[in-house]
Amino acid sequence: MLYTVTVAFGANAEFEYHFHEAEVKPVSRDEASAWLHGEYQALECAPRNPIGKILLLDVILDVAKYGGEDRFAKGGDWAKRFALSCAAALGRDSVRVDVPNLTIG
Repeated sequence: MLYTVTVAFGANAEFEYHFHEAEVKPVSRDEASAWLHGEYQALECAPRNPIGKILLLDVILDVAKYGGEDRFAKGGDWAKRFALSCAAALGRDSVRVDVPNLTIG
């Protein structure tokens, strides 16, 4: 199975990452979620909703936003780890993170 994660910052700024199942399966949902939450804290993301639990989808959107388009444009290890963590944490083979529209599909 092929996993695809797209991170979009607008129509002309979309970054696509592909992983084989053998790359995604060894990463547990808990491990992927922990990495994303760690980056959320490291990037000093501000919660969208000051009351209540921070949802994983909000964490993913904020880490992408605060991480910045430039990190994805460079395509380095951080961007690849983000994409891999999204695929593993969500357990989906196709993920689209649309930063300006605040959606994950």
